[in-house]
Amino acid sequence: MTDRRSNTVPFIALLVGSCSLAFGPWLVRLADVGPVAAGFWRLSLAIPFLVLLAYAFRQAPHWPRRALVWTIFGAALFYAADLALWNIGIRMTKLGNATLFGNISSFAFAAWGLWIARRWPTRLQAAALLLAAAGSALLMTGSYELSPRNFRGDLFALVAGLLYTGYLIGIERARGDLAALPLLLLATAFGAAMLLPTSLALGEQVWPRDWTPVLIFALSSQVIGQGLLVYAIGKLPPIVVGLALLTQPAISAFVGWLAYDETLSALDFTGAIAIGLALVLVRLPQRDLRQPAAQPS
Repeated sequence: MTDRRSNTVPFIALLVGSCSLAFGPWLVRLADVGPVAAGFWRLSLAIPFLVLLAYAFRQAPHWPRRALVWTIFGAALFYAADLALWNIGIRMTKLGNATLFGNISSFAFAAWGLWIARRWPTRLQAAALLLAAAGSALLMTGSYELSPRNFRGDLFALVAGLLYTGYLIGIERARGDLAALPLLLLATAFGAAMLLPTSLALGEQVWPRDWTPVLIFALSSQVIGQGLLVYAIGKLPPIVVGLALLTQPAISAFVGWLAYDETLSALDFTGAIAIGLALVLVRLPQRDLRQPAAQPS
């Protein structure tokens, strides 16, 4: 990395955003609307807050050039499909399964960054990836369960994770030309417009009886989580972003302990430590580490 000091704030923002996103599956379970409708409310309720933040941070919303609009639209299409399938999968399988399969995007996005850089990972990067993979597997040992009854939900979560990779790639490409908040606002608006008719077509309950879960979902996952993630994507290499997103299984294990009295075993703690070590390794100075192009802040 060229300047660790300049990347410290984005790295902290990325970790905070990832932690906020980790509460998403629990909130989907708590929402009293259909799973796709929960995704719609996550996006639509976030829009006014994102507009206020955009003006507060002097990143006034605007309509960018046509080619960039299509890039954002494509990213939003991947994002809407990801939210729809993952939310459905969350209600059809265990939270541990949904988290494990959904987080395949972490490794896929890191691999995409290395492929774009046209090189193999360094020894430190390879060690970080292996540690993160091992840590994720250990974290899921207690909560993950392969069984026929979970198969459809697992499949939805797996496909959602691959779709989320497409969203991350689209956002990473758009961040070179557009500041974080106007970009997230457009992607959020496009995604909401896609999810509402999908929910209606599926015959879901759309209007909540209890607004608390969906409002918290919008603020924690979309405004805070995605806001900080989109900001960090413009500042950090994909391999760092991908590995940092793997903090979500650790947070999910903690949520399971709080909400469902799921025991945290020695393996859970070992897995969390392994992911933490992976983040330390990937933050060490490395030669020829690809950096994103200069972009608006």
